[in-house]
Amino acid sequence: MIRPTVARVDLAALKSNYRAIDERLRSERPDTPPRILAVVKANAYGHGAGEVARALEDAGADLLACADIEEGSVLRAAGVRADILVFGALSVSDLDGLFDCRLTPTISTPGAAKAVSAAAARYKQRLRFHLKIDTGMNRLGFRFDNLRRSLPPLIASENLELAAIYTHFATADDPGSTLFDEQRIRFDRALAEIAELRGDREGREARPFYRHAANSAALLRDSRVWFDRVRPGLLLYGIVPPPLSSTIPLAPVMRLDSRIVAVKGMRPGEITGYGGRFTADRPTSVAIVPAGYADGLDLRLAGRGSVLIRGRRAPIIGSVCMDMLMADVTGLDVSPGDEVVIIGSQGDDRIDVREMAATIGTIPWEVVCRVGSRIERVYK
Repeated sequence: MIRPTVARVDLAALKSNYRAIDERLRSERPDTPPRILAVVKANAYGHGAGEVARALEDAGADLLACADIEEGSVLRAAGVRADILVFGALSVSDLDGLFDCRLTPTISTPGAAKAVSAAAARYKQRLRFHLKIDTGMNRLGFRFDNLRRSLPPLIASENLELAAIYTHFATADDPGSTLFDEQRIRFDRALAEIAELRGDREGREARPFYRHAANSAALLRDSRVWFDRVRPGLLLYGIVPPPLSSTIPLAPVMRLDSRIVAVKGMRPGEITGYGGRFTADRPTSVAIVPAGYADGLDLRLAGRGSVLIRGRRAPIIGSVCMDMLMADVTGLDVSPGDEVVIIGSQGDDRIDVREMAATIGTIPWEVVCRVGSRIERVYK
């Protein structure tokens, strides 16, 4: 049985978005177009990692990225064959999963370098890895200004093979920030320094590596940071990172809808919802919708957001409860069973993820990633 609140995931739209991004890269850099590293971490931004990853493979993706070894294991269990990069820290992880699931690790700290090298030695393998450089975000990564001290032991490892070098921008979605250019310049300098360090290894050939840095926002903002691969996440799902815009033809991949389960009448002066935050000032009709914060809907939608019913906006009133919300449908001819669109289109109107995020003062990434696990994903 499927609950009334359902996330409908359009895999055809997902594939179309992937190909549209690829076509833009090829049209703007026809001689050396960067390839795509498709990001499917956090359950594919709430869309369902296994189904999404297999659809991206069908669209041409040969490299996917997830957050940790556990997410990589889920992808392999779902039948994903493409290479899988693990973004996250590995210092306290069960490293056997790297070998059991054929995952490519990111090495971002000296401690991780030692641990992964030792694990590769136990498995008698030479493991390919991606090296992360911290160019100013001060999260994970080898500091850009300390590479001559921190990298030589990693470069010297006989059990590890450098496949790629990357960094992550802290302010790619902020056109007014100067840090983006500072990070770009630091990354260029780090690449040159690493090439020099590797070349200094007497008697050992410096194997080629590729570079990547551009998330969705950086992909849209500056082709100088496309390098050899780009890392779209949000764009794949048809959402442009605010406040940026894009001429790439993208389609939303997720639609979130439900059904009215009851309609109630309220007299003037009566309240609805926890805390009595909404008091009717006139005769009011309220539709009860079985979707709440346990499904990932934000409490701040009450009094701010709306849903679509019969092609019109119905304000969310009272409070977003654990399992339901209330919508003001006064003047609308509605009945139990009527469709309610929380994210998506109905009639001539649309509530998209960017709008919902702006309404509650958050970011689109959070909205889609929070879509709850008890909501059925229906794929087409």
